[in-house]
Amino acid sequence: MFKLSKKADYGLIAVKHLAMHRQEHACSANEIAEEYGISVTLMAKVLQRLAREGVVVAKHGSTGGYQLAKDPGQVSALDVISAIDGPVLITSCVTSHGNCETTERCSVREPLRKVNESILGVLSTVTIAQMSEDPNEPALVALSGPMRSGSHMSSS
Repeated sequence: MFKLSKKADYGLIAVKHLAMHRQEHACSANEIAEEYGISVTLMAKVLQRLAREGVVVAKHGSTGGYQLAKDPGQVSALDVISAIDGPVLITSCVTSHGNCETTERCSVREPLRKVNESILGVLSTVTIAQMSEDPNEPALVALSGPMRSGSHMSSS
């Protein structure tokens, strides 16, 4: 199953929260964790990782907390996920020991590479600003071509 890690989920939640409150104040890990029912310790680790990777900045002092490092329209979902989990891969054709043992005979390596590129393309297109918009707005990503549900059916 292709699935984001819990930390990546929390990173997206945190960054969206920061985007929605960016005009008001810096937000603490405690504030964000309480708002969404997440462990404060885990949220603090996620925010520290995002700060290390330059997605957010930490403000110190009595009015301290975290803020986005850039405008929400310049931060993609891929930026956040990669900052937390590293490169997004749906398969492990290349391991720490080199290519897997079936590389020479593999029939799905190239198709899966294309799928991975498509996923990366979508994640890099969706911005935190879009994720912060009214949920009643049109879909963030519209699928086209044969992947779209019902595209093969004719109306009669």
